[in-house]
Amino acid sequence: MASVRTAFVTGAARGLARGIVVDLARVGYRVAFTYRSGGTSPDETLAAVKAAGAAEPLIIAADHGRPGETERSVRAAEDALGTIDAYVHAVGPIVVKSFAESTLDDYRKMVDGNFESAVEGALAVLPGMRERGHGRLVFFGMNGSSATLPSARMSLYGGAKAAVVAFARSLALEEAAHGITVNVVEPGDIRNKTADRAQAREIAAANPTGHAGSWEDIAYAVKFLLAPEAGFINGQTLAVNGGLVAAHE
Repeated sequence: MASVRTAFVTGAARGLARGIVVDLARVGYRVAFTYRSGGTSPDETLAAVKAAGAAEPLIIAADHGRPGETERSVRAAEDALGTIDAYVHAVGPIVVKSFAESTLDDYRKMVDGNFESAVEGALAVLPGMRERGHGRLVFFGMNGSSATLPSARMSLYGGAKAAVVAFARSLALEEAAHGITVNVVEPGDIRNKTADRAQAREIAAANPTGHAGSWEDIAYAVKFLLAPEAGFINGQTLAVNGGLVAAHE
């Protein structure tokens, strides 16, 4: 299988996705990432990616909660980079409300931004991956979404993330014959999404390690799943949570 060296990460202007794209650039991937126009500026991520060694990172404005925007961003990346070998769909809005406080607009935001955007991204990147006979897809759940662990005030978000996991695991069965893997990362107890591993160890948390996780822990998991050597790891949900068993973002 050809080496996976071109990665596209959604929603990387901030948070865990920023760390992922920076870490991938650091180990030699050609990277592209999206940001939402009018939201967090991509400048800090762009500077960090360049400092990590990526000479020409590609940035694309996209609102993944709007139909067609995810596909458009994929096409823009393919036009600029030629191929997308690894697709990391890290974007996903969150609403923390009781169901009694929630509205249909909240429901649409959760489904469109988390589940529909994941489906649209897969539809866009998979034809090229099938043609080349290799590819990596990584989606994001919430801690416990693979087991549909209940979480108060997260009924809509949790439902959308459970749908992402079910979709990804079924997709993995269909695409494996084409040399494509589809896996899910479930972050848990990442209290500060900009804290590195050393800083996170100083943040107390209720998981068995006693401390919070970091963006570096999430980025390592993604990098592991994208590696050429990970071709036999497929349809899995990788919980990066310090052993936390409760549902927690």
